[in-house]
Amino acid sequence: MALRVLSPAREPDTFTEMKPAYEKLAASVEDGINCNIVQGKTFGCVWHFHPEYEITLTRKARGHRMVGDNLTSLKSGDVVLVGSNLPHDWQNDTGAPGGAQPVDHMCIHFAQDWLGPGWLDLPSMQHVKRLLARASLGIHVTGTTRDEVEELMLRIPEEHGLPRVVTVLNILHKLSVSNETETIASRGFAPELDPHDELRVNKVSQYIQKHLDETIYLEHLAELVHLSPGAFSRFFKARTGKTVPGFINELRIGRACRLLAETDYPITEIAFSCGFPNLANFNRQFLRLKNMPPREWRRQFAG
Repeated sequence: MALRVLSPAREPDTFTEMKPAYEKLAASVEDGINCNIVQGKTFGCVWHFHPEYEITLTRKARGHRMVGDNLTSLKSGDVVLVGSNLPHDWQNDTGAPGGAQPVDHMCIHFAQDWLGPGWLDLPSMQHVKRLLARASLGIHVTGTTRDEVEELMLRIPEEHGLPRVVTVLNILHKLSVSNETETIASRGFAPELDPHDELRVNKVSQYIQKHLDETIYLEHLAELVHLSPGAFSRFFKARTGKTVPGFINELRIGRACRLLAETDYPITEIAFSCGFPNLANFNRQFLRLKNMPPREWRRQFAG
């Protein structure tokens, strides 16, 4: 019996740009910081992890981010601190009606021993040490702290050497003393980190993203990674903390929220364009995830 979670028996696309799920990042030999700016149609990202800490600023995109077992729609100005070896992924929604918004994204990375062994044990660094421990679940930054961090991050591409080090330390200090931060992943999230397995998660998640407006069967997803449906369901939950239907429904509702906010499409049209088989199912899933019906969500957003 097929589980209705995405698309029919259609041949999967060929994935030719699959990156290793484990990333070894090359930091600057001058200041020990890696700075990347991503601009284009996609983030060029996959479900991956690395030992370095990561601070991200998404200035523009329409899509979602997954940090640990938390899946959240992206908004302009999103700032996140990702801890060491915490799986994460940023994706631009290229398949929604109206097309994709270009990505403008920046991230910086630094290792735990960035400033040498023992720097986090200094008395002056205890707030930062606690911050980085909290980052094992990911940290979302809000309020005026977010504004201040964005301003500092925008300096980093033009800085080198000691000025860049000082700016990153300033960011960490602001985050460590702020009450405008919140953890992202669930406290019980403890994925099995195997680079080979994460490649399989990537293959499935990329297929889901490309076919979100269709109907996918659990059996078909399992075939993509050469597992039985039961084994695949257990595998996906162990690596992402989410069930396959739950993952897909969250992606669909995230796309629906963007369409409700940015267009005047009828709700029925939005439901079908996001892959829901009927309006009743869409309303039920939307209410479960957003605690209000889609019409009320649109009204509150407009207000």
